[in-house]
This record gives sequence, C-alpha cells and structure tokens, in this order.
Amino acid sequence: MTGTLARAPRCYTHPLVFLLLIIPFGAANGFLGVTIVYLLGKAGINPLTIAVLTGLSFVPHTFKFLYAPLVDLTLTRKQWFVMASITSALGIALLGMVPATEAGLPWLSVLVVAGNFATALLSMSVESLMAYNTAPGELGRTAGWFQAGNLGGGGLGGGLALVIAENTSHPWLPGLVLAIVCLLTGVAILFTAEPEPHLPDLPDRPGQGSSKHHSNAVWRMIKQVLLDLWQVASSRMGYLGLLICFLPIGSGAAGNLFPLFAAEWGANANDVAATSGALSGLLSALGCMVGGHFCDRMDRKLAYAVFGIIMSICAVLMAWAPHDLTMYYVFVLSYGFISGLCYAAFTAVTLEAIGTGAVATKYSIFASLSNTPIAYMGILNGYFYDRSGSNAGLYSDAAMGIAGVLVFLLVAVASKSLHGQYLQRRQAGRKPAKED
Repeated sequence: MTGTLARAPRCYTHPLVFLLLIIPFGAANGFLGVTIVYLLGKAGINPLTIAVLTGLSFVPHTFKFLYAPLVDLTLTRKQWFVMASITSALGIALLGMVPATEAGLPWLSVLVVAGNFATALLSMSVESLMAYNTAPGELGRTAGWFQAGNLGGGGLGGGLALVIAENTSHPWLPGLVLAIVCLLTGVAILFTAEPEPHLPDLPDRPGQGSSKHHSNAVWRMIKQVLLDLWQVASSRMGYLGLLICFLPIGSGAAGNLFPLFAAEWGANANDVAATSGALSGLLSALGCMVGGHFCDRMDRKLAYAVFGIIMSICAVLMAWAPHDLTMYYVFVLSYGFISGLCYAAFTAVTLEAIGTGAVATKYSIFASLSNTPIAYMGILNGYFYDRSGSNAGLYSDAAMGIAGVLVFLLVAVASKSLHGQYLQRRQAGRKPAKED
C-alpha cells in the first residue's frame, strides 16, 4: 500500500503545471536581463558594469546547493513554494521601483542578489515536485514544458516589462504588473501532489525525549541526503551529467549582450522587446518542446552536447552576417530557439541522473554548476564586447562552447573505456584496481 501511494502521484501531474509554476523564475531573469539591462544601457552605463550586475544574479544560484537541504529537510515543497513565490514577486516589484541609473546601481545590486535567493528557493520546490510527479519515460517531455515556462517567463519579464517601461511615465509600473502575473501563475500549485514527508516518525509532543528523537530523525535525513549525493556522483551517468553542467555548453550567455547590440544593428526599444522578449520567449518555449522530444529519443547528454554546438554555430554566423535590423531579428530569435533546446536537455539530463530522494539538494548541485558557466561566460563575453565590439563577444561565446563540447567528449570516451575495463575485471572474477 505504501509503495503504491508513493509512486502514484509521479504519473498524474500534467507538465503544464510545472510550466506555470516556474514562470516567476524566468520572469525575474528576463526583467533584469532585458528590461533593466536595456534601460541601463540607454542611461549610458558601462557594458562591463552591466555585465557584473547580471553576473551578481547568478551568485545565489551558483551556491544554492549550500541551502538547498532546507527544502529537503524542513516544511513541505508546497509551503516553500508559497513563501518563495510571494517573496519573489515582492523582489520584482521593488526592483522596478529603483531607477536604472548610476545612482541606482547599489540598490539594484542588493535587490538582484536578494531577489534571486527567493527565486532559487522557488525553483527548488518546483524541481522537487517535478521529480516526484513525472514518469521515468517522460523526463524529456516534462523538462521541455518546465523550461518553456522558464524561458517563456523570461519573455514576459523582458518583452512585456520593456514595452510597459517605454510607454508609461510611471517607472514602477512594469515591475508591479510582472509581480502580479507571477503571483497568479502560482495558483497552479493546487494541481500537483505533495511527496511524502521529509522527516517521518517525529514525536508529536515536545520534551526532552521527543527533542532527542527529533534530532536523531534530522540527522538520519542528513545522512540520507549525503548518501543520495554520493550515489549520483559515483555513477558514470551522474558524474558525466555534473561535468556537462559545469562546462560552457549551451549557456546562452550571449543573449545578455543582444540588448546592448541594439543601436549598432539599428534596433530600437520595441525591436529589443520583440526579439529578446515576447518573440524570443515564444521561440525559446518552442525550442524547449522540441528539445524535450529529442531527449526522450536519444542519449540525453549527447543531445545536450549537439545543441551546444548548434548554439556556437549560430553565434559565429551572427558575427559574420550584416549588422542590420533584419539579421538582428533572424539571429536573436534563432539563438532564443536554440537556447530552448539546450535548457530542455539540461533539465532532462539532471532529472535522469538524480532520480528522487533529496531532489532539491541534488538538482541544486547540477543547477549550481550550470549557472557557473552562465555567470563567467556573461562576464567574459561582456569583457570582449567592451574591448572589441559585438563580433568579439559572439566569437568568445562560440569558442568557449566548442571547447566545452570537446572536453566533455574526451572525458566521456575515456570514462567509457575505464568502465568497460572495470566490467571485464568483474566478469573475470578479479577485484578492480583501486584507481578504477
């Protein structure tokens, strides 16, 4: 009976629910990466300064594995989602109230870091619910819907907010509208199932004995989290998944530069809103769906690498193309579609590797590693753009992406050979050498 109850919810939640729940996460990123970046560029802020500000947004996500056990060990996933959803919406609203000028940069920096702590907790709760409510054969499909909500939310945060910002005399209005939209999408939390309790068999009454029992239960859960982590890290699928997330493959970091390219390529605020916002969000969501489809029909890590190569090719072709408005639309939208492919593949790889158990902690480790290349690639691309122009920023994005794929393929081939030798020794009845 217990096993049936634990497994049943995994097959019943439609992926649309996760698309809606993750929209605030994408909206917060889009609001900063498109609307705020464009307004700062319009105010004459140095591109490298802007790149550092966007890089700060990744700090809470890069180190979120340190506080992810809170979601696994305390409260419920739904309770964490509700608290994080309200806090995230408040952060977006406050961010919109700060002027996008040199004087507003200190407050913008504080709100960017604080707001992204909230969205990190929100994403952890959604990812945990998703892992428990998805059938194993549909990981790619669910990953596609999930990332469609993430990138579609980015389109809302960038496109919708920028259109409002350019057509209102109330600078606080874009953030407020976006915050309300994010709160409304959170209603979908009612349509998914809560997994089993994090801390089973806790005593009902306080007291010395029950306190000791509580401490023992918490310690058992911590040990289980560590065991889950070790099982992932020690498996070939697990450590290859971790490696591919750390490498600069399919990071999509060049997308942060596109609003800064606007004047050079003849694009105005409405063009930026359409390409980096609404249209890019829709195409990115479509890319997520397509990427999720392929990830259920081929090796998911290989799909991630292939999509990363396609993204690098797109960046090179954009640098070679005429710098006019037509090509701006073509390549910004193409890059958005390919970003969707990559994001879906990342989520599928992660869900496949982590299974269930301490999902928030395990997923956060993968996500933290994947945010590391987004952060350093954003700063690297911004540096080359500031020094040598748009082509240099695009070339750096492409070159690092190709290098990341080559490193992954070398490690994958070497590990497959070592794994084969390990299996041969086991079949021969010999104990594997210590270094294997």
